[in-house]
Amino acid sequence: MGSESGRVTRGEQSRISQWLRRKPKPDAEDPAREREALLLAVAAAGLPISPAAHPAGYRCSCDRIGCPTPARHPISFAWQTQSTTDRAQIERWARNQPAANFITATGMVHDVLDVPLEAGHSALERLLAAGIEVGPVAESGGTGDQARMLFFTATRGTPEDEDEWWPCELDCHPETMDEHPGLRWHCRGSYVLVPPAALPGDLAVTWLRGMEHPLVDPLTLLETLTDACATYAGASDRAPATVAWPLGR
Repeated sequence: MGSESGRVTRGEQSRISQWLRRKPKPDAEDPAREREALLLAVAAAGLPISPAAHPAGYRCSCDRIGCPTPARHPISFAWQTQSTTDRAQIERWARNQPAANFITATGMVHDVLDVPLEAGHSALERLLAAGIEVGPVAESGGTGDQARMLFFTATRGTPEDEDEWWPCELDCHPETMDEHPGLRWHCRGSYVLVPPAALPGDLAVTWLRGMEHPLVDPLTLLETLTDACATYAGASDRAPATVAWPLGR
């Protein structure tokens, strides 16, 4: 009997195999945990975030009739002061608002160069082939000019002469972006969605290059992105590519 005590019987092996098959997936494969981890990675890199609206079918979760930017805008009007990198606060938001998207306020730590998706893919390929450092890059789903690529960069900061600085909203406010189909430079006073974010029509905002890539100076990317936008505009017989950015850059 003693010789049997250290063995695992065939019946016990079968029960263990069944238990292993039923064992819950690791947290890394849990969508809620994965979402929280991605948001915390954004905050750990110093980018402040706050909750945003989310899709409600093909509409926006907000109560605004005919919302012009469904699931793409902050929940609070105080999003600039509400945005934070505090881990505990972000965990509370993520767990208490599981459907919410999140935005990051630009112009404090980082800026975002926002281009049409087709132009973005072309520019990214050229930049990497040339050995130019590229920071985090996200892809935002949509059709036509709504399909975008977001290049996250370091902010240029506030120049010594404040008279030379224009906030982003004077050129390109998040709710009037359709007027700027070319390159949009999100800086002070603006925001973008951060992945993972859901959009109406089963679309999404996802990372192509995550926050493990350090932020770079936007000027190192600007010429390539501008050229790609001009090529995109010419190929689609659009008006010349517009560039919406603040002066003093």
